[in-house]
Parts: sequence; C-alpha cells; structure tokens
Amino acid sequence: MAVTPKANATCKINTISINRFSECEWVTLRVNVIRVINGVPRQVGTATFTARHSMTLNSKSADWGEKFQLSKASTTREGKGITVTVTATAGNGTSAKTHYSPHLLDAASSGSVTYTTGAIRKGRINGKTQTRYTFGFTKPGYVPGSTGYKSATWRCDNYYGTSGCAMTDQPTAVSMVSIPWIDDGIRTLRAHGGHYGDPNGGKPLHWMINTKKKNDNRRAVCGGRTAPPDMKRVGRTYCDEYPFASTYEGGTKLPASQRETTWVSPNENNTQGARITNWRRPMHVMDNDPFYVVA
Repeated sequence: MAVTPKANATCKINTISINRFSECEWVTLRVNVIRVINGVPRQVGTATFTARHSMTLNSKSADWGEKFQLSKASTTREGKGITVTVTATAGNGTSAKTHYSPHLLDAASSGSVTYTTGAIRKGRINGKTQTRYTFGFTKPGYVPGSTGYKSATWRCDNYYGTSGCAMTDQPTAVSMVSIPWIDDGIRTLRAHGGHYGDPNGGKPLHWMINTKKKNDNRRAVCGGRTAPPDMKRVGRTYCDEYPFASTYEGGTKLPASQRETTWVSPNENNTQGARITNWRRPMHVMDNDPFYVVA
C-alpha cells in the first residue's frame, strides 16, 4: 500500500488552538490499496481518512498527554477492510506510550499518547525534538504499507527549578509597559521604523543564553559611555539597550535604524530584569526561542 500524508491548511478541534503550550495537527492520509496480480503489484482501490491530534504540554511538569481521532475512511473499489495501527515516539529524554489497539478504517476510532520525561536536573535544557507518528496498514492478501509524519517542535527543561515543556517555535511576548524610560525608548524607535520585536507586524527577536556574547553585545553599544549631566541629575545613569543584549539581534547585529539606547535609572533596569525572568520562567523561553516585546 502506498500512502501520502498531506497537511491541511487549518486545524481546529473544539477550542484548542496552536500556542506556546498546545498543538492541533490535522492530516489527511490516502492509502493506495495494492494487490499482486499475476506477479505484478497493482492498485485496486483507495482509502482516505483524517487524523486529528490534540497535544497539550505542561508548563509545570515534563509529563503530559495527547488525544487523537481517526475518521471513518472514504473508500473506492477494494479499499474496505484495512486495519490500521498507530505508534507515537519521542526523544531527548522523553518517552511516548501510545494507547491504541488495531482498528479497521471502516469506522472512526480514537486513541491517546502519554509522555513521560526522565528527571531533569536544575539548570538543564533538554534538546528540541518532535513526536514521530507511524501508521501501519494491513489487509489479508494485500501488500502492507506504512507512513508517518511529525508534530511541531517541542522541548523540556528545568532551567529555573521547575520542569516543564513548550512548543519552541511558537513566539511569546514580554511587556515593557509601565517601565517608563525603557518603554518610551522602544516606542520611539518603532515610531521611526524600528520593527524588530514589534508584535504588530515586526520580526521576532530570539533569546540567547551565552554570557560572553551577551557581554560583547552590551559593550558594543554601551561600553565606555557615561550618562550626560542632564541624565545624571534625574538619576538616569544606566545605559539600556534595545534589542536586549541577551538576544541574537543584540549589540550591533542590526543596522543603527533598528536599535537604540536609553538612559534609565538603576531601579528601572532592575525592574526590567525581574520582569524578563518572571516571563521566561513560566513560558520556558530558552536559547534561540522567538519572542516579541510589547511597548
């Protein structure tokens, strides 16, 4: 049996949508039924069905679950009577157990997957991975077949002391609103065409976990600078840069028109640092993850 998976353009199951911690995947599969006739494999029918997956990760645990549904197949000629099996596998410290017994495609069916991750020590970030789904097809007297596809990319970590997992390619956002001078500096840059990190149509920034490169980025735009007298008089003695030094777009990576520096108070800088940590921790934002900045 020859099988070709085709991803649908949209995917909605109940109220689940694709975000930082959940994924819905809807795939159409067509099985070409093959029978050997006089020593020659020939297509003698088809069976077409859909598979819908609903995966919800856990921000406070590295164990989670998934449900999936297979529709009744639409068949032609000798397409009835096909038995399907489903197996999900994971990697990078996470194991997947599929709960699904073989079913005939002549009727709708459903199953589930449980994901279990081994203990992650504090500070560790497991590698990115994807779930691999494998479908097997059999019918007595016919050529067996199989196909497969993958989920969106996900990753588990215990960077801050709480294990959890996230969809790494789904951007999240951190707010600088109400941090006066930092907020004002970013908004001024955007008013003049700066678009990196702007959730309103801009390109995302990408977080970076590399102390040396972060320090290099900071020195490139703030190194050796001293606050001018008018800034010192109002306590704005700290050079704050945007994009943040801890991003792959930081330092002088972008043209001057896409970056800025602002003099802020040490207290405002500390507030920003705490806000970033309190955003990264529950959202599990790690190295090279995309994100936006609300200002």
